[in-house]
Amino acid sequence: MDKKEIIEKVNRFLTNEIEIEEDLITPEALLTKDLGIDSLDVIDIIVIVEQVFNVKIKGEELKNVKTLQEFYNFVERKINSK
Repeated sequence: MDKKEIIEKVNRFLTNEIEIEEDLITPEALLTKDLGIDSLDVIDIIVIVEQVFNVKIKGEELKNVKTLQEFYNFVERKINSK
């Protein structure tokens, strides 16, 4: 799966499942401050990513992920390390 496809899938579930406004979704957006993602959203996001990309994620793996671009990179690394 290429980077573009990862970004499209992530953006799709952020708008559809987490209900983030599409115009807020930019690579430099801060997950908590700009997108309003809280700890409950993180749990939902982990479950969705695990299902969509068939990977396993531990919550603490996301503690240093601050921006959406970092999240895209994280998902890409998880997929490539399978």
